[in-house]
Order: sequence, then structure tokens, then C-alpha cells
Amino acid sequence: MKTATYDLELTGCTPKPLAHYLKALGILRLVSEQIPESQAQGWWQNDTFWLRSTLDREALINFFLNDYSPSPIVGPWGARSGFFEASSEKAAREALTAIQTENNPRLLSMKNAISAVQNILVQLGLSQKAESEEDKLALLRACRNRMDDELLAWLDAVYVLTTESRAFPPLLGTGGNEGSGSYMSGYAQQIVAVLIERKWDQSLSPSLFGTTGLNLFDKQTPGHFLPDAAGGPNSDTGFSANTFLNPWDYLLGLEGSLMFAASAVKRLEDHRDGSLSYPFCVRTAGVGYESADLSDESSGRAEMWLPLWRQPTNQRELESLLSEGRAVVNRRKSKTGIDFARAIGTLGIDRGISKFERYGFHQRNGLSNFAVPLGEFNVATKPKSGASLLEEQNIDQWLSRFRSSLTSNSPARASRALRAIETAILKLCQRGNPSDIQQLLIALGEAEATIAISPKLRDGEKGSGLSPVPLLKMDWLAHAYDVSPEFHLAAALASVRHNEVGPIRKHLEPIDLNAFHKRWLKWLEVANSPSIVWTSGNLVRNLNAVLNRRLIEGIQIGKQQGDQELLAPIEGKYPASLSDIHAFINGKLNEQRLDALFKGLMLLDWKQRIPDSAYTRQKSSGACSPDAGYALLKLCHLTRRNQEPAIKLQPKITARAFAGDAAGATTLAARRLRISGIPPAINQIHLSAEVIQRTTAALMFPISRKSEDDLKDLITAKHLKKSEPA
Repeated sequence: MKTATYDLELTGCTPKPLAHYLKALGILRLVSEQIPESQAQGWWQNDTFWLRSTLDREALINFFLNDYSPSPIVGPWGARSGFFEASSEKAAREALTAIQTENNPRLLSMKNAISAVQNILVQLGLSQKAESEEDKLALLRACRNRMDDELLAWLDAVYVLTTESRAFPPLLGTGGNEGSGSYMSGYAQQIVAVLIERKWDQSLSPSLFGTTGLNLFDKQTPGHFLPDAAGGPNSDTGFSANTFLNPWDYLLGLEGSLMFAASAVKRLEDHRDGSLSYPFCVRTAGVGYESADLSDESSGRAEMWLPLWRQPTNQRELESLLSEGRAVVNRRKSKTGIDFARAIGTLGIDRGISKFERYGFHQRNGLSNFAVPLGEFNVATKPKSGASLLEEQNIDQWLSRFRSSLTSNSPARASRALRAIETAILKLCQRGNPSDIQQLLIALGEAEATIAISPKLRDGEKGSGLSPVPLLKMDWLAHAYDVSPEFHLAAALASVRHNEVGPIRKHLEPIDLNAFHKRWLKWLEVANSPSIVWTSGNLVRNLNAVLNRRLIEGIQIGKQQGDQELLAPIEGKYPASLSDIHAFINGKLNEQRLDALFKGLMLLDWKQRIPDSAYTRQKSSGACSPDAGYALLKLCHLTRRNQEPAIKLQPKITARAFAGDAAGATTLAARRLRISGIPPAINQIHLSAEVIQRTTAALMFPISRKSEDDLKDLITAKHLKKSEPA
């Protein structure tokens, strides 16, 4: 006959705080190991842990009250271990003695472990806590080599021995100690209170099922697992509060920590003898949460991304996931929280996981470390749109170099740029919206601008400086695309380039154009190139400065080549619509956003084919178009050779416009068009200095042939607006 199974919702086990997550793992492990016939499985549903086994609610409570045998968790290497005569060890020492003298078979594993440690201390001649590094290392090695296999789970979770030293995983402090406190001491004391003295039977049901009751909490220090229970200043409605913790939460949480085992591994990419490897554990990234601070990266111990899964999973399957589960990004193991988010966004993680809870071990309240929940990340069934863009090897390597190059002496602007990049990456991996790609491009543009003006970052030591941002594929444009006029104009401006004069990017940064065709770019040896005319001024002033500079360089090159058909070197692959240009001239756009988007989009490799999905959707013919003043000037600055009729470049037109002389500029433009066979029905237009300068700046936006034809129609007699002065 088939044994009945029960699905129990353990509402006391949730992903937050960390103590309750570990408690869920501890329950699954203990029921599986100590009741083999239970067929125990566990999963997460609506942020609550579910247990499926042959135990119903009452049987589960009875198991923990009367049969549960605590796992051996001891350690003579840390403070307050209970194995020495120091006064600070009194509480732990009394707890170990009580366990040893108790005649209860459920404590046998703990009693054997205590005796084994005492024998090792005698063999090593240690009557007090090891102080020297040599004695500490010898003690740790002796415990690892001589203790029973039953204790190995704890040892593997709490410390790792490398070839010459020791390392401590972040989950359990420094070898089972948190500051001056000891998890091992607290564990022994709670075994006495909970299992021997039976003071806390009434606290078990609330711990498992979230039920309420009186006198459920002890004054046990929770370590970093349960920050809200730690007490101290500003933790309650008064000036200070006492510590409070359900003793069963403490026991079962430490039992759950045994599911995590660290190891010392050798990595081919570095030269160290060994490095610490821990499941789903990465370096701290101080971005992506409300209290984010880059100082967390230096003060934080690490980050852990704890998996949640929807399918019923047994202990063996879960141990395999935790011990072998790794997040991979771009064919390498994730090193930081940003890498981990990227791995999730591109499905570079073990399947079966539905969500990750992100925790950071950060210093709070002075020197205390707390496990701070930093947010949850859902695992999508398919890669997030745009997250795969960062898998391109060059940009991945550039980002890694940029992060590693920053020190405490780096410009504050560079640190802000890095933070903006990583914040954008996190949002991109979570949501995958076009706005997230745009923010990432903007942050990359800001990073390049920062490097360009910083000799320390640009040149480095012995030629180890940072290169410009490598050319990005045009897929970025497709993923960043939106229908806003700011995006369309920014993309049009970014696409401006000329075979001889070069791309518009040269006017912002000292880029070596001889290397521009390659993925890896180089800086000019002389940073103060005369081509760099873009400053911190407003967008209109900068566009006019770039237009003036490109006309000068185009004329110089044309004279050198004997070119009798000089054209404006402002051609571009991504045409802007006349309605968007009209909005720009009339100051109806967010020019700060347009400016920022342009600096990001200019990083793209505009020699590549533009994806069809990224082409601007031209407005209908009924949309607003620029006035005749723009039409006159733009038709005198067309960029196609062999056009009919030919319109030769006349630099005096823009010279008058730059000076704010609208009447003079439009008079010259009308004359030039008439000579070229396009007789306008208007000879002169009076505009304010601001409007003519904005109109001239708008010449930098490339337009399509159809738009050129529309402009020609605009200045003919039958289309001329009646309000225009003749």
C-alpha cells in the first residue's frame, strides 16, 4: 500500500531574513537524513517554503521535540569555543559540559564531537586558545584530518584550507565567529535550553508554521542571520532594544548552513595556489539597492545569491545544486554581483531555479556584519532582451578593466560612471527595457568622457591605461530603440561620418582614427587635437562648433584633392525626420537627454548595417516641418555627390548664421539655390539670433532624400507659408 504523503506550508520559512531561508534548508536536511523513509522534498511557492513528506503537521512537531538529533557543530579555533578555561568561555564551557553529562541518545553526535576535539587539543599540547598563525593553522588541519566524517559538513561550511593558509566563507563569519560572538557557543547553549531543559517547546510551532504565542524569544545573539533581532541602538521605538530570537530559528538555521560547502580550487586564470569557491557567492557590488554605496564593496564581506525553486526537490538534488551550481557569464564564472545578474539575465545558471534572493554581508552598527537583503531577481524562461549584448568579448573585457583600474585615488567622476554602468546592467538584467539599454549606453559614454580627460586613467603606468570604449555592434541600436524624437535625433547625429573627415566621435574625444576600423580603439598621442571642439556648453553651441569644424576640415581636404564640388561633410546613415528637427529648432525637446543619448550612441560601429527594427518611423506628411529658414540653409548643405541640381558648398552662409545674422545667411542661401537651379520664392528671412543659431545647429542632423524633396517643395511659391516674409 502506498504511504500517504503530506504537503505542509511552513509559513515560518521565508526567503527573508537569511535565518528563515537557512531554517528551511535545515528542516529539509534533517527530515531527510534522520527519517530516511520520509521521502522528504521541498520547494518555494509565493515566498514560502513547502515540505512534502510522510509527516503530517503533528508528526513533524513531534519529530523535532522528541527525536531530532543535533548535528555536531563545534570548533576550538575561535573565541568562546568552550574548550578552554578563559572567563570569556564560561557560558560555552558549561553548555558543552551539560551536553557531555546528559544521558540522551539524541545528543550522541555532539558528545562524540566534543570528545574528539578534546583529544586533538591534548595531542597538540594546546591548553589555551591558539594565538600564533602557525598554531591556528595546525589546529585547523588536525580537525580536518582527524575528526569523524560526521563533522565534515560543518568543517567544509565554516573554513577552507589552501596550500599555505586558511580562508573563511562569508556565510558563517570568520570560522564560525561573528565579531566577539561565536555561533558554536550559541549553538551549544541553545541545545541545552531547547533539548535538555526543554524551555522552548512552545516556540517550535511558531518557528515552523508562523503561529503566535507568548514567551517565544530568547536573548540569544542572532549573529548576522537576523538583523532585526540583533537589538542595539535605533532598532526599536526607543533609543535601544534587547536582542530577541526564537531558539528554534537559531538551531535550525545553523543546521541549514551545513548545506553549503566551500572548497579550495585552482584557477587557470590566476597565479595563486588556490582560491576560495563557495556556492553562489561573489564579490560585493555596491549598486542595485536602496542604500547602495560603493563603500560597501570594501567593507562588505561578499554577496550570496540564494536560489529559490518551484519544483519539489529532495535533499540530494538540492545538495548537488548548491555544491555544483555556478553562475556563468561569457563562459567564465561570475565574480561580482553584476556578473551574477548578467548570468541570470542570459540564463547562464542551473535550470530549475525560479528566483534568487540577493544578500550582502555588510558592516552596520559599527563593526558588526549583517546579512542584508538586497533584492530578488527572477529567472526568466528566456534571456532578457538586450542582456546578451554584454557577452561580446571586447566590451566584457573593457568593463572588467575599467572596474579593476579604479582605486581610491581615481576621479570621483569615474566612480560615478562605474556605478551608473553597473546600476544600468542590473536593471537591464531584471527588466530588459529599451530605457535600460539607453541608460547603459549613456553611462558608457560618460565613462569614456571621464577617461579621455584623465591622463591617469588614459595613460596608466607603463602603457597600461584604459582604451576608449570598443566599437559596439548595431544590435545595441535595435535594443535601445524607442519612438521619442530625442532618440531619433541622437541616433541621427551619432551616425554622422565622412570618409575623409571621419566620424563625429572625433570631435568629443582624442580618438586615433587610424585604429577606428578595429574593435579596439586607441587614444591620440597628443590629447589636445584641434578637432575636439565639444565642451561642457549647451547642445546648440556644441553642434554649431562641430559643424564649423567639419566644414573647415572638409574644405581643407577638398582643396588638397582639387575637389571642385565641395559638399558638407555631415552625411549620416540614420536620417532624422523633419518633424523632429522642427521640434528641436523650436526648443520643444529634452536636450539634456538628447545630448546624453548621442554620447552613448556614438560608441556604435556605424559602418555596420542598421537593423530594420531600428529605423526611425517617419512622421506622416501632415506633421509639422521646419520653416523656410531651415529649408534654405539645409538645401545648401546637402551631402550627396552627383545630385541634381548640383549645389556647391558656400562657407559664408554658415559664417553669417553663426554670428546670428539670419537675414544675411538666408539671403546668401537663396542666392546660392537660385544659381544652382532651385529658385526659391523667398529671398530673405528675419529670425532672432537664437532661432537662426538653433536652425544652423539642426543642419548637423542628416535627412533622407524624400525630406530633401519636401524642403524643395516648401520653398516654392505654391507651398510657401503665407506668413513668411517675401
